[in-house]
Amino acid sequence: MITYDDFIKVELKIAKIVEVEEIVGAEKLLKLKIDLGGEKRQIVAGIKKAYQAKDLIGKEIVVVVNLEPRMMMGIESNGMLLAASDDNGPVLLIPDKEVPPGSGIK
Repeated sequence: MITYDDFIKVELKIAKIVEVEEIVGAEKLLKLKIDLGGEKRQIVAGIKKAYQAKDLIGKEIVVVVNLEPRMMMGIESNGMLLAASDDNGPVLLIPDKEVPPGSGIK
């Protein structure tokens, strides 16, 4: 179990996916360029088997923005998207209406 004080350290924001690239040699990973409302970042996400790259452009997603950068397949990931999972793989968590990129989640 984590404490409430630990949980509130996690910073969640809405991001808009602006670009998606396949990663050579990666079966599950995609490289996403995201807009956090004035800040652009790249993240690497294991959603390739569930989503076509072209279908992700323009989607709003929930991202953990205050994780330390991590190298994945030689590419730096600067955040983590949140997804549920079902029998077919990951399912993106998305807002039920459009909100500005960079909006905080409480």
